[in-house]
Amino acid sequence: MTLSLPSHTPCAAPTRPLEWPTIALGIGCAFAWGATLWGVADVSVTLAVLLLVPILVLHSSLSHEALHGHPFANQRVNDALAMMQPGVFVPYLRFRDTHRAHHKDAQLTDPYDDPESNYLDPAVWARLWIGWRLILRLNNTLLGRMLIGPIVSQIAFMRSDARLIWAGHRGVLAAWVWHVLLLAPLFYAVTLSAMPFWAYLLAAYGALCVLKIRTFLEHRAHEKSRGRTVIIEDRGPLAFLFLNNSLHAVHHMHPQLPWYDLPARYRAGRARYLACNAHYVYRSYGQIFAQYFLSTKDPVAHPLWPSK
Repeated sequence: MTLSLPSHTPCAAPTRPLEWPTIALGIGCAFAWGATLWGVADVSVTLAVLLLVPILVLHSSLSHEALHGHPFANQRVNDALAMMQPGVFVPYLRFRDTHRAHHKDAQLTDPYDDPESNYLDPAVWARLWIGWRLILRLNNTLLGRMLIGPIVSQIAFMRSDARLIWAGHRGVLAAWVWHVLLLAPLFYAVTLSAMPFWAYLLAAYGALCVLKIRTFLEHRAHEKSRGRTVIIEDRGPLAFLFLNNSLHAVHHMHPQLPWYDLPARYRAGRARYLACNAHYVYRSYGQIFAQYFLSTKDPVAHPLWPSK
């Protein structure tokens, strides 16, 4: 088995200037991570956990930028910088490959072909054990998605990858091997700090909980693919931590744009984007919490999927 880094065509032209806002943010994120482990944790482990959660969320958003070709024109450089994942749970190479597959807009929300779909085939839903149904219904509330969503998605993700590895997909196996190898020095660094290992894992889980706010309603079942992707006009701290991926329809239409260009692009064509995505829009994350914290937005079974 080879562990060479898979090559992919860069997402942007090689002649573009360096994206200094992303570079500066990446350096700042790394510095904040180190300062929290070897500074804040010496004073208060609780405070260190609370600070690490948004830092790890921001790192995940920077990893998303990397897989889309930022900040460097050379995709190998972007991949190399994002390979070590302090968020622990998801290998970068698998995140990269599944997310790029997700960007095939014609397949959005497809229970089989969209790797990030939260919908199930109605026939599969009908066969599920009642206890698992209750768990998935809870997972379709915002509170449930934040509390148990990381566990539900991690189990599904790892089961899927285990099947692929068993079927002989060497690239999937290599992605996990690289991930485990790079976790070793990461975990060793944690042991050198004042932060207990359990506290670090708690922060990593907390980061996944926050990221579930972003993904909760990014896509909906809609007959037209252009109407499946949301726009959340929030300009607060969550929009920053998600690096404007809240303007998700704009991102799907222009995946080559860096995070800091998305708001201006949206403002310049707001009416056009809202007409394009069939006005699937929310004013803020506050509105989403108010509407869906304890209520389900969607059924688990895909409402437009043909029943057999």
